Amino acid sequence: MTFDIRRAMPQVLPQAISWAKTQSETALRSGRSLDGEFLLIAQSVGVVNPERIRILYLPYLPMPDDPLLQRAAVESGLLGPKIAGLTLGYAVLVCHGFGHNIRLISHEFRHVYQYEQAGSIDAFLTTYLHEIVDVGYHDAAFKCDARAHERTA
Repeated sequence: MTFDIRRAMPQVLPQAISWAKTQSETALRSGRSLDGEFLLIAQSVGVVNPERIRILYLPYLPMPDDPLLQRAAVESGLLGPKIAGLTLGYAVLVCHGFGHNIRLISHEFRHVYQYEQAGSIDAFLTTYLHEIVDVGYHDAAFKCDARAHERTA
């Protein structure tokens, strides 16, 4: 049976926002603040308040417990075994082994900038998830913008 994320969106979106806020709060409490090179990278991709960013290094990215939300996250491309970073407001979650990957870090920091511009996790995710439904993960405007701001050194 195929999964229709467009049809599931009214149920998935509030759950996704709630899950994202919980994950963000955890990462903000226990993540590391930026210093040196990472502060400069955040500033170079437009982050207004880089001092608020916290990076939490994990063996793997968290997955929602709710089966519907989990399926939506995996099938949309937001989460899964090939995803090494996730940004939720000022919280940046990074899988072990990718902490010095400048391309990934700059990409995730650009998402922080996008959250700042959106004004909240709620506003960002509402726009982003609808983009993913409309044009797909790879072609979503936030994703394209983050790729355009990736740095290699």
